Amino acid sequence: MLDHLIRRATVVDGTGGPAYPADVGIRGGRIVVIAEPGTVTEEAVTSEDADGLVLAPGFVDPHTHYDAQLFWDPYATPSMNHGVTTVAGGNCGFTLAPLHPDRPEDADYTRRMMSRVEGMALAALEEGVDWTWSTFREYLDALEGRIAVNAGFMVGHCALRRHVMGADAVGGQPTPAQLDAMLALFHDAMDAGAWGLSTTQSASHSDGDGEPVASRHARPEELLALSRAVGEHEGTQLEAIVAGCLDQFSDEEIDLLVDMTAAAGRPLNWNVLTIDAAVPERVPRQLIPSERARAAGGRIVALTMPILTPMNMSLGTFCALNLIPGWGEILALPVPERIERLRDPATRAEMLRRADSKEAGVFRRLANFGRYVIGDTYSAANEGLSGRVVNDIAAERGQDPFHCLVEICAADDLRTVLWPMPTDNDPDSWALRQRTWEHEDVMLGGSDAGAHLDRMCGAPYTTRFLGDCLRGRKLLPLPTAVRMLTDDPARLFGLRERGRIEEGFHADLVLFDPERIDAGPATLVHDLPGDSPRLDSKAIGIVSVRVNGVETLRDDKVTGAVPGTVLRSGRDTRTVSTA
Repeated sequence: MLDHLIRRATVVDGTGGPAYPADVGIRGGRIVVIAEPGTVTEEAVTSEDADGLVLAPGFVDPHTHYDAQLFWDPYATPSMNHGVTTVAGGNCGFTLAPLHPDRPEDADYTRRMMSRVEGMALAALEEGVDWTWSTFREYLDALEGRIAVNAGFMVGHCALRRHVMGADAVGGQPTPAQLDAMLALFHDAMDAGAWGLSTTQSASHSDGDGEPVASRHARPEELLALSRAVGEHEGTQLEAIVAGCLDQFSDEEIDLLVDMTAAAGRPLNWNVLTIDAAVPERVPRQLIPSERARAAGGRIVALTMPILTPMNMSLGTFCALNLIPGWGEILALPVPERIERLRDPATRAEMLRRADSKEAGVFRRLANFGRYVIGDTYSAANEGLSGRVVNDIAAERGQDPFHCLVEICAADDLRTVLWPMPTDNDPDSWALRQRTWEHEDVMLGGSDAGAHLDRMCGAPYTTRFLGDCLRGRKLLPLPTAVRMLTDDPARLFGLRERGRIEEGFHADLVLFDPERIDAGPATLVHDLPGDSPRLDSKAIGIVSVRVNGVETLRDDKVTGAVPGTVLRSGRDTRTVSTA
């Protein structure tokens, strides 16, 4: 007897092939029958009519930071609401394990680092996670049996360094004995099922004390030693972030990435490729590592988002504005002093100069302050400004846009929410994206879901992208779009029997209405531990999500089931050839 039968669905199976009508039967967490509608005679415990609906493989998000959130939110919301059934965590060099058992202060350091660098609410990290593990195996075991999605995790380089070197991990270099200990610790994590190594060399990544995170101090020989260790385990990967990921790689960064993937003999992915027709030289430059890696026996894959991710800013809390050269020291001042400095014309002029300079790189996109939309406001002086564009308000007041924006924020003690309008929402940029997505070393992803919770909302990229393909710009046919969200990332990670609707595969499935599939607007909610805020977006048109055959979501409501698996390298992943 079947556990469940989905009748008369339009199957888009993840291969990129044409859609077809079928009945799909599930038993024991697997897809056991795919047949012409009306031909399945085996009885089923439950069944549903999916006429007019699309049945696709569950979406695979290749870049998330759900490492902490899964402890208080086993449903990985809002990703699962938007059809995601498998998430890759432990990215950018940051993981919650291993933790040194004799240094309880390391957990506090990790919490403060994650709060600063990945925008996770400190109260949520303190109240929502029990922090009882030491080894990476114990961390994975703590999640097993209590999550609704499938989840695999890289080992964060910062955690390895901190465990072995203590406070010297920031600023120091490992002795030969310490490097050996780091490698032994890494092999132990890999034996437990970690997917591989993640690391960051990005200048934008600082810890809770404002210092460069531990992995930024690693020299190439340390990174290459760890990369070689990755290659000693089955079904493993590399993920790396360098400063040039935000704009354009330096020659030294290209050399490093190529050497790492070649040393490991494993794919390396990086995040995120920004595509903008106003900077036509960026994409060719960012794909040079991929070309060189293939010649060296490796593979480098660039992640890129198929949507413009909603992102809010503030002069009162840490956000992307802090990363503009010269801005961080001003925006780190106490609020009264910060307001005084921002109101100084000379200070504003210098900030604008730095924001529009070449050294600002990709953050130059944030420098057109007249195109910001005012979000939530908190004072009587700002009543009626929410939803208005700064340019219009500035014209009414006879102020330049940045001065106007500063005065609005100052009236709210810098709590005002600011929404920058994207600069790359033009036809040429979308045409460039369409062409770039076709490249064999470009993959959709980079949501950062689980991180930057009150600043950005990338998790709904799946539904928004499909809605755009079906009813919006129609840049890609539906079968191609589904393949890019399912089979492509599943194959990059070597996931065993996932990513397609095929007999014998795990029944990770999403059923949706093609006439409605979309994502709602990003809204601020307070549902994290400690009443901390995050941005959320409702899924539209998602009828059902199944993980390992069990329904986890119906009509945007979680069912309470937790059938997800902690995906472990080797057992659940196979080695992906870089040849």
